[in-house]
Amino acid sequence: MDFLDKLNPAQRKAVTAADGPVLVVAGPGSGKTRVLTQRIAYLIASEGVRPWQIIAVTFTNKAAKEMDHRVKAMLNDQTTEGIMLGTFHSICARILRRETEHLPLEPNFVIFDSDDQERIVKSIIKELNLNDKLYRAASIHGAISRAKNELIGPDDYPINTYRDEVVKRVYAEYQKRLIASNAVDFDDLLVYTAKLLEDVPSVRDKYAQRFRHVLVDEFQDTNLAQYALVRHLASYYKNIFCVGDPDQSVYAWRGADWRNVHRFEQDFPDSQVILLEQNYRSHQNILDTAMSVIDKAKNRRKKKLFSDRGAGDKIFFYESRDDYGEAAFVVDTIAQLVLSRQFEPGDCAVMYRTNAMSRLIEEAFLQARLPYRLVGAQRFYGRREVKDAIAFIRLVHNPADEASLGRIINVPPRGIGDKTLTTLHLVARQNGITPAAVLLDLARGAESPFYKSFTGRAALPLADFGGMLANWRAAAPTSTTIELFDRILKDINYKEFITEDDTEESADRWENVQELKRLALEFSNRTLDEFLENIALVADQDTITDTNAPTLLTLHAAKGLEFGAVFIVGLDDGIIPHSRSFDEPEQMEEERRLFYVGITRAKDKLYLLRAIQRGGRGMSEETYPSRFLEDLPAELLVGKTRTGRPTSSFSSSRNSYGSSSTSDTKWTLPSPLKSAPVAQRTNLFRAGTRIKHQLWGEGIVLDSRMQDGDEIVDVVFESVGIKRLAASLANLTII
Repeated sequence: MDFLDKLNPAQRKAVTAADGPVLVVAGPGSGKTRVLTQRIAYLIASEGVRPWQIIAVTFTNKAAKEMDHRVKAMLNDQTTEGIMLGTFHSICARILRRETEHLPLEPNFVIFDSDDQERIVKSIIKELNLNDKLYRAASIHGAISRAKNELIGPDDYPINTYRDEVVKRVYAEYQKRLIASNAVDFDDLLVYTAKLLEDVPSVRDKYAQRFRHVLVDEFQDTNLAQYALVRHLASYYKNIFCVGDPDQSVYAWRGADWRNVHRFEQDFPDSQVILLEQNYRSHQNILDTAMSVIDKAKNRRKKKLFSDRGAGDKIFFYESRDDYGEAAFVVDTIAQLVLSRQFEPGDCAVMYRTNAMSRLIEEAFLQARLPYRLVGAQRFYGRREVKDAIAFIRLVHNPADEASLGRIINVPPRGIGDKTLTTLHLVARQNGITPAAVLLDLARGAESPFYKSFTGRAALPLADFGGMLANWRAAAPTSTTIELFDRILKDINYKEFITEDDTEESADRWENVQELKRLALEFSNRTLDEFLENIALVADQDTITDTNAPTLLTLHAAKGLEFGAVFIVGLDDGIIPHSRSFDEPEQMEEERRLFYVGITRAKDKLYLLRAIQRGGRGMSEETYPSRFLEDLPAELLVGKTRTGRPTSSFSSSRNSYGSSSTSDTKWTLPSPLKSAPVAQRTNLFRAGTRIKHQLWGEGIVLDSRMQDGDEIVDVVFESVGIKRLAASLANLTII
């Protein structure tokens, strides 16, 4: 039991808690995994609990393996044999295979993956003669999945609109197909298990009496089905041990319900609540910044994060003229942090609200010839919707491009199946021409000699597509790239196609298309050749190693990770928080929690960035500072704003940003720092100091250190970017 000596008082209290329900509210970086694993070891080694009497559930295989490894490191393998430790889905699958006599399944049931599920829904939509453009398979399946997360079966699915009626019909048939195939989907694993424990008392009692202790990781991310499951498993002994933090609940769009923490306290009124507030990850200034944001959240249990790592550097706030400057600052600063040996490349991370925002940052890294790695999403030019849009333009530019034709000939779906496509290629080969040439001729309808080579059902959509392609090609010579881009998207109703299911993922897809459109706008006075060449050159460099490189990721993907230096970009209202949350209080609360999660990923340095204008060159879209910036104490920040206002008065500056001009504004520090006399300290310049250079003008000190008896200063200048200077030679003046 030596491991108990390494715990802080709150951790030790949680690990050694008496029997009964326990809720551990674990702040970020507070050692929740340590508490969970040592709780298991403590129960076995000190309380005499048998391994098979313990069940511990988490959300990812990685987390489950880490927990298993740590428990075995404290106890030997034989001592831990029999613990049921794994993800919710894996544990439910094990239980269901043992209890199929109570289910419409055989023990050898299969688990359908996402593609299988969508394929079934698509076939049902077709058989019900529904419009597959109006009722897309992904959207319908998403509605079914959300219902399952709330334990709503097809018979109980509520009908408020005709669309709801369609979903209910498809849902009922979908479940019949799964059962007929002796299959379940991922949601069924949870639903079947929860309902089994609810409806069959003998089964519930068997498992509830077997598992004396139920432990749950990341409790704030559970949905209603998962909460019902663990509540039933703990119904006999009431020894349920949940670790989580409602302040880090950011997956509502996946079905997670932070209110399960409140349900826990209602269902187990005698529960012990233990706060883990000591943070082992971050410096205190970072934690104080995070708390200033999350303390404004509603309906939460207050806690105060503290660290023994010292105050650390202040938070660096940077406000660029546009989003290109924002991306350049990030890449330049990371380069300086690495060159000065403060961090390894892999210690740095850039976080943003939506995947579309990675495009400019990726390009800035590529232009600087610096590697990076992208987490949680495909690279910008590898995303489906981006590749679709590019394929349309490539096909217009070069009809012989069969790869692009094959990609988009049935996007959005227009009834051109694999058989028709095979016939199209066969006809083209027989006549010694390209498939696109056949399509363009088919635009003439029955007058085309190729028309009779296809059935009437196949010829019509081919002719329609050929007509659109002919019109686009006719318009291309007199259209700018952006005009051609807009026309294609409008003609094919692409926005409706990718956003019809009205989810956050679909909105992200459309934002990616808009980001590509902004790039096209920059080529308004250049040729289509140049536009496509630019894209090809960037995409061809998409061979970045996954080793020791800065990480680019969304704030959602950042949860559970930590980095030495964190850059959070896009701190503009409408991005962080996202505009979709403006009229939805619950969503706004989640946006606040998401910003808090991003801040608390930083260990040593935190950079907060925004752009005065956003949307790319060629567009002038004024932005407002994020309303969350109003919550940050000015004394914790260094950096610059364009107005010279203290950073604590963002609310008033937000009102003025929309009307002021950017052409004659002066960049100043929010509160200039005065340098101390040289005799009092070694360094004359500190991070955040505003200086002036005779040649390059005003700048901001990023970093300063002594080297070979001279002070080496890294300065970001508005005119030339980041420069490294020897203070004895540079003749810098503190403003």
